[in-house]
Amino acid sequence: MRPPFPPPPERSAELRRRFAEEARAERPDLATLCLLVSAQADGTLDEAGIDAAQVELDRLAGLLPFRPGGARAWAVAVRELLGERCGFRGSAADYQRLESSLLHAVLVRRRGLPILLSVVWMEVARRAGAPVYGVALPGHFVVGFGGPAGGADEQVLADPLDGGRVLSGKDAELLVVGATGAPLDASMLVPADPLDVVLRILNNIRAWAAARVERSDVGLWAVELSLLLPSHPARLRYERAQLLVRRGDFLGAAEELDAYAEVVGAVDEGAAERVRGEARAARAMLN
Repeated sequence: MRPPFPPPPERSAELRRRFAEEARAERPDLATLCLLVSAQADGTLDEAGIDAAQVELDRLAGLLPFRPGGARAWAVAVRELLGERCGFRGSAADYQRLESSLLHAVLVRRRGLPILLSVVWMEVARRAGAPVYGVALPGHFVVGFGGPAGGADEQVLADPLDGGRVLSGKDAELLVVGATGAPLDASMLVPADPLDVVLRILNNIRAWAAARVERSDVGLWAVELSLLLPSHPARLRYERAQLLVRRGDFLGAAEELDAYAEVVGAVDEGAAERVRGEARAARAMLN
């Protein structure tokens, strides 16, 4: 297996405690949550490394011009810094690397998935005072300036995957049509909640691990972090049980399946009984 590898159990438990605490804070800090995900993925990322990543975001913010103007001026200024001067962008090859979903690695490599590049854009611009937020277009995450976050100012979208290219209305429409076949709707342009951004990042990590049987360790911690978020799909418990079976923890899997059956039973007793049958089958593997 290729690195990175998760940290030892004691370190992992501490990271998860902090992740759950931050996720339940009144105003969860997106960079902190992303760096805790990074540390859970990469056992070599210690506290000094987490601090260094925060310092790098601060440093980059300090390179932006002071109050360049409205939403479009902000979008252009951040593009010129991060996309042109610093070379942050993405490519198809980045989807094959776990590091493309880890903030600390993206800051070093200056390559990543659209959502992680967007986190860099958001965190750098926010520190500089920009009215910035994430926009979770179907199939493609971009960054918004102004609009919902900037009062009467126009909304301007930028695509960090393409070096921060400022998108026209037609560009955004084509992105959505290409991903869904459906037209762009105004409801797709609202600011993304930080916890939804983190869940989407963890979903990407789960998808990466699902395509690599030998990295069920990554799939398991990504599911378990997702379950620590205040709001998450109940079916993640079923996914966790399947991963535990794959990793030989049959008793743990059975307990998780029983707990999931209780949730499902409230709406579909037939489905709940099928899940209980899977729990019995998992326990039978112990014999």
